[in-house]
Amino acid sequence: MPPQRDIGLYIHVPLCRQRCHFCAFYLEIATPARIEAFLSALARELTLYHQQNVLAGRALRSIYFGGGTPTVIPSLQLAALLDRIRNTYSVTPDVEVTIEAHPSTVTRQDLRVLAEAGFNRISLGAESMAPQDFIPIGRPGTVSDTEQAVQDARTAGFSNINLDLMYGLPGQSLASWTATLHSLLALDPTHISCYALTIEDHTKLAQDIAKGLVPAPDETLQIEMETATESVLASAGFTRYEISNYARPGYACRHNLLYWTDGDYLGLGPSAQSYIAGSRFGNIANLDAYAGQLQNDHLPVADRRMLTHEEQRRDALIFGLRLLKGVPNNLAIEDAGQRDILAQLTERGLIVNEHDRITLTPLGCRFADSVASELF
Repeated sequence: MPPQRDIGLYIHVPLCRQRCHFCAFYLEIATPARIEAFLSALARELTLYHQQNVLAGRALRSIYFGGGTPTVIPSLQLAALLDRIRNTYSVTPDVEVTIEAHPSTVTRQDLRVLAEAGFNRISLGAESMAPQDFIPIGRPGTVSDTEQAVQDARTAGFSNINLDLMYGLPGQSLASWTATLHSLLALDPTHISCYALTIEDHTKLAQDIAKGLVPAPDETLQIEMETATESVLASAGFTRYEISNYARPGYACRHNLLYWTDGDYLGLGPSAQSYIAGSRFGNIANLDAYAGQLQNDHLPVADRRMLTHEEQRRDALIFGLRLLKGVPNNLAIEDAGQRDILAQLTERGLIVNEHDRITLTPLGCRFADSVASELF
């Protein structure tokens, strides 16, 4: 029998206090009524999947609450939700339980409640450590909110703290970005995620750029910022293990590694995506429709596709290439067309095939999305 694949649970909370200017995700503005509607429907979804034995007896190695902003839900209700999950599914003794949080949405008491409930990893959306960067992207809160949240999280018992950053923000310079990195390092996180700003259609930021109110991202500057990021964080003891993620030894995000190492994950909540036993499926991206389906004991799946063996190998190759260590070269698709694409990517200096592994080159890391598109 083949070994069982690792599996994780993703809870998508599509609720925020407000929409940032760069955000194109499905979300709802959080109110007590919308929170209650979401939690009630989610409880039913948990039960239905348990009844179907979708985990096939496997224990969860990771549980990840993402969003949106999960911490717009009161901490006691989040604690009760995690308790429900533990009472519904088996979990490993060392399960990693992550919650994403906007720094301004958590108090010291909230964080204590979450830590005592079993959340052991927190991901705070810092975005920048320069207050002037928040204005053009419509990001609420202050730098001091981030500093206080990190301090309070550590006091509450969180030893695994991630901070999210964005670079290439309107008006941001290489010097100010480097200053943000050093300010962040002073907070002593265990993990840092750094994402280049991308402009999504139909967002307020896209509209502001079209009107000439804010400058468009400078791709050359973003490349310089990415290079500076790797240098600064490496000097501080962080390893870049995935294109956008850096960790101190032993602190790579277990849940996200499932995505990049061909693991299984069950996604619950409106618009959540799942991948289990070669099947990809996603939920309805609408809270009312999601809740309505579950009230009728129907799983709110909007699309489902069973991948062929070759498609599974292709996806494992594409997602695995995001890891700096790459993938075993036996994942290379045997189809002649795919072999030609890999050869072309090698000739263009985007990938290398050495020591029985295929990896992105530094140039390939900068154009990882293009590499993925070509392989897809």
